Amino acid sequence: MKTEEPLIESWRTLLSRYSRVAHELDRALQARHDIAMSDFEVLDRLIAAEGCKSRIHDLVSDLHLSQSASSRAVARLEKCGLVQRAMCDTDRRGVFVTATDKGRALHAEARLTQLEVLREQLT
Repeated sequence: MKTEEPLIESWRTLLSRYSRVAHELDRALQARHDIAMSDFEVLDRLIAAEGCKSRIHDLVSDLHLSQSASSRAVARLEKCGLVQRAMCDTDRRGVFVTATDKGRALHAEARLTQLEVLREQLT
């Protein structure tokens, strides 16, 4: 059991650091941009995709959120006019999500906040 203690301690340290950074990031994004960290993460991954467009299945697979949490996040972003959904022309089962102009503008502003928090917390 003693040989596993450093591994467990490393895990706990990692979790604590992630929790602290995530809390600060969520707080700052909410206060300055009225967007939750998880919603920003969806928007951020979407903006990083080619053409700011992604199949919803591919988008969800890249996130740390569950399928249902990701779907709720996309629905919230769509309700706010930050993304829009569209059926895939070549595959009727596929649904694309695209960032709107409003979503891209919010992302650009919120990205500055994200970078500020990450600099404060990780350097």
